Amino acid sequence: MCIRDRTYPASLLPGVIAFSIFQGSILAITLSLILDLGAIREIDDRLLAPLPVSLVAIEKVFFSAIRAMLAGALTFLLAYWILGSGYQVRGDELLPLIGIMFLYALSSSALGLIIGAALSADKIYLLFTLVFSATLYTGCVYFSWSSISSIKVLQIITLFNPLTYASEGLRYAMMPLTNGHASATLPIGWVVLGLSVSFFIFLLIGIQTFHKRVIS
Repeated sequence: MCIRDRTYPASLLPGVIAFSIFQGSILAITLSLILDLGAIREIDDRLLAPLPVSLVAIEKVFFSAIRAMLAGALTFLLAYWILGSGYQVRGDELLPLIGIMFLYALSSSALGLIIGAALSADKIYLLFTLVFSATLYTGCVYFSWSSISSIKVLQIITLFNPLTYASEGLRYAMMPLTNGHASATLPIGWVVLGLSVSFFIFLLIGIQTFHKRVIS
């Protein structure tokens, strides 16, 4: 087996975990909002509490992120069971690993807030046909960002997808050293910046969208 084949599972796993976090957070908050904002309007009970509407939205984002972290942790266990001896994860970058996972969980949950507040139940199919597909194939899940350096247009497109920063950040924290050298990934500073900016942008837009939906 060539070196490329041996290292591919270690390169693929971070992307799979990142996408599991994305999927878990999006589904958790989107489906919850569709139920809350449906015909019964279960959200109205929470809006009667002496809290700003924005805090209700933030609470949903936070708890969705916790659920997404659990989905990511479960993926680790499944990978260990499926890959067996091919399971390779660094153990010296635990804090960056957890930090990247939680920051991306927050970012994805904030995006889910936008989608859940904007879409009605009869348009939920758009979540699977458009959002998941576009995010998966431009998020460096199956390939590293450096491996597509010859396709500059695709490289640039992936930089607009927060999943790219999560996948590359997890590769930085998870992939074992090769001959004493870390694998080529996006610089961790850019990873943190990309995830932080996406979180704040999605959260601001999500709160505004949520406020318009529940007050109308």
